[in-house]
Amino acid sequence: MRFVLFYHSLVSDWNHGNAHFLRGVARELVARGHEVRVLEPADGWSRRQLLADQGPAALERFTRDFPDLSSGTYDLASLDLPAALDGADVVMVHEWSEPELVRRVGAHRAGGGRYALLFHDTHHRSVTAPEELARFDLRHYDAVLAFGEVIRARYARRGCQAFTWHEAADARLFRPLPGVARTGDLVWVGNWGDEERTAELHEFLLRPIRALGLRATVHGVRYPPEALAALAAAGIEHGGWLPNADVPRAFARHRVTVHVPRRPYVEALPGVPTIRVFEALACGVPLVCAPWRDVEGLFRPGEDFLVARSGDDMARRLRELLADPAHAAAVAGSGRETVLARHTCAHRVDELLGLLARLGAEARTPT
Repeated sequence: MRFVLFYHSLVSDWNHGNAHFLRGVARELVARGHEVRVLEPADGWSRRQLLADQGPAALERFTRDFPDLSSGTYDLASLDLPAALDGADVVMVHEWSEPELVRRVGAHRAGGGRYALLFHDTHHRSVTAPEELARFDLRHYDAVLAFGEVIRARYARRGCQAFTWHEAADARLFRPLPGVARTGDLVWVGNWGDEERTAELHEFLLRPIRALGLRATVHGVRYPPEALAALAAAGIEHGGWLPNADVPRAFARHRVTVHVPRRPYVEALPGVPTIRVFEALACGVPLVCAPWRDVEGLFRPGEDFLVARSGDDMARRLRELLADPAHAAAVAGSGRETVLARHTCAHRVDELLGLLARLGAEARTPT
């Protein structure tokens, strides 16, 4: 089948975790012989920030890291939509797209477009900022793919046909690298961002690292001066932006990692772990999570990862893993087992193709 995917960015993962899952799904579709065309806005904020922060070499890195993928750019004012959608069997529009693009694609579908049309939501704002969701005209979309049951239910109440489609790990990329020498104790990959988890990062990341005297590195962007000062005071190295293709190696160099979810995912979106959990477990690194409720039963908390109820508990859990390599290996092995059994991009493509069959999309044999 021919897929046309409108996303915020394929080439940039600068403060843009959605690129991780999109890359994995696109690679899986391509590997199965489907035709995939990704279109992203030429002036998208993630692409702009990546170029400002890293320069053109970062775009060249994407080409080297993902030679099987490519992305075209568009300007909404001059986009030739009929040409872009010509021959499409499946069109997917991401919720970071402009409402005008969402409306125009829907109007094209209503005007005779012969393709399955999906809207893909991977953000908490449908729950935390519902007025933004109201900007999207989804009348002519066949279905919404939501990355958690709470979000799916929101769309269903709005009258949309909606399905839960969780994120997952690209198992081709995220895997253990046993040949890499370990040089540190703990690594955390994440962006500091705004106030959504500042207190939690201090409690569940900085203070336990400092209390245990760990050799630790954090990678990510949007770290304000006060955050950088706090890292330095805790003896933590800030490694800056890390291309997602380099994350498996970063995990391999360290003995443990942690997950500190943003507050909306704890309070408003139980059951949505975000993609970093899938990726860490796929890499076989022992993981300790700050509290979040796995209400959808994606994992086996306590087996696939350990759960810390407080900062002091996080320090105890980390000490436990670092002091007992056999226990750490058992936790890491259990987590990877669950991901490989249920949560790879291959599983999500299977789910997508099954959904498309239910919607009546023509399952043409790739040529």
